[in-house]
Amino acid sequence: MHVEDLVVLVDDNDVPTGRLEEKLEAHRRGDLHRAFSVLLSDGTGRLLLQRRALAKYHSGGLWTNTCCGHPQPGEGVSAAAERRLMEEMGIACHLTPLFRTHYCAAVSNGLIENEVVHVFGGQFDGVPTPDPNEVEDWRWQSLEAISEDIARQPGLYSIWFIKYVTECPGALLK
Repeated sequence: MHVEDLVVLVDDNDVPTGRLEEKLEAHRRGDLHRAFSVLLSDGTGRLLLQRRALAKYHSGGLWTNTCCGHPQPGEGVSAAAERRLMEEMGIACHLTPLFRTHYCAAVSNGLIENEVVHVFGGQFDGVPTPDPNEVEDWRWQSLEAISEDIARQPGLYSIWFIKYVTECPGALLK
């Protein structure tokens, strides 16, 4: 098993338990683990969204934040977020911590997301070059338009992104 296939299990305070778990198994069992999300905005305040590749192991084809993932064992969360932003979207930019949250929810394919998520923000005014194995599509959109679309069509968005937009909208554009 490769280190990139492992997640860091944590307690409710985001303290590592000392255990690692295979990513897919952690999502099958709903084990609490550490994750991150990145939200990039442009100079006009629009957010960069991605539509997850259809082949993703869960939530394929859904619109979501710029990128997300799990830090590898021994990897800092901010370093992992920057690494994954480059891998998924082909973007290198400075990220700033926005907030930390926890959610537990069923997602597609019988899996459970039970994550302590470190959410980062950054500004980017270019054109992403996403990995087609990770990203089906992308778009820039205002938070107002995203909120309106989520209210009309929540099934088009990832459960965690809906949580960010509905529960933490003021923190998304810092």
